[in-house]
Amino acid sequence: MTIQTRFTEMFEVEHPVVQGGMQWVGYAEMVAPVANAGALGFLTALTQPTPEDLAREIARTKEMTDKPFGVNLTILPAIKPPPYAEYREAIIEGDIQIVETAGYKPQEHVDHFKEHGIKVIHKCTAVRHALSAERMGVDAISIDGFECAGHPGEDDIPGLVLIPAAANKVSIPMIASGGFGDGRGLAAALALGADGINMGTRFCVTEEAPIHDAFKQRMVENDERQTKLIFRTLHNTARVMKNDVSSEVVEIESKGDAEFSDVQHLVAGRRGQKAMKDGDPDGGIWSAGLVQGLIDDIPTVQELVDRIVADAEAIITARLSGMVS
Repeated sequence: MTIQTRFTEMFEVEHPVVQGGMQWVGYAEMVAPVANAGALGFLTALTQPTPEDLAREIARTKEMTDKPFGVNLTILPAIKPPPYAEYREAIIEGDIQIVETAGYKPQEHVDHFKEHGIKVIHKCTAVRHALSAERMGVDAISIDGFECAGHPGEDDIPGLVLIPAAANKVSIPMIASGGFGDGRGLAAALALGADGINMGTRFCVTEEAPIHDAFKQRMVENDERQTKLIFRTLHNTARVMKNDVSSEVVEIESKGDAEFSDVQHLVAGRRGQKAMKDGDPDGGIWSAGLVQGLIDDIPTVQELVDRIVADAEAIITARLSGMVS
């Protein structure tokens, strides 16, 4: 038995499982094993310092897999934005057929990719944003519940409500994101109206993930309580792993009048990168979701994907069907 959905058919992948874009993780070492396992992986464009570096990473990934994979392009408001047009050209010239967009006003990016026959999945955190993306012409959406790592938006709607609420109104294929890490989650997402699941934190805790083992071990040890919500007072909420740094950020924010400059030295990307390199889970900010509470091992990507799909199949065909008389 295989699980076939609108997502697997549209994007021509074996399993309805996605590894979305992840800053400092979405390299060829992560994406190629995901693709080879029959799931859909995404390189993270802005992890690469330049568009030329992205082009090389695309080529490197193609040397490691002949299966479909995509590129994530996150659009962030900035005084001096990255050269998005050049990153788009690297994606197009690299013959990438699938792009995951996220962030701020993606219309021009969606239009450009669609002109070149590239399928676009847009990542969003609210039903209204999903409907807006559908009107923009994207092929599918990825809807992030409040449980997710990274930025869950400001509505605080968990997946158990957000996924079916989006399914009620969105007509294009939909991937459920936030809190997924096993076959139970996949079966639940399908029951709620999604066409597959997106996982970030769970893919980080695999043998191939290009992350120091100390971070993987910390996430195995953590339970579902070990996250912090930072930037709440700045209306740019981010869910990160609970550690010394994130706890200090929350403490500063709790005073009520904090500005970004008050915490900038703690959340700086360079500090986080150094912590990753040094294997110091308490040295910087690290995105991680509530799903840490469901992670208790460090499998290969292939083992993880196979297990999730097999467990979901068993739940659908045996446990659930056995309840119906």
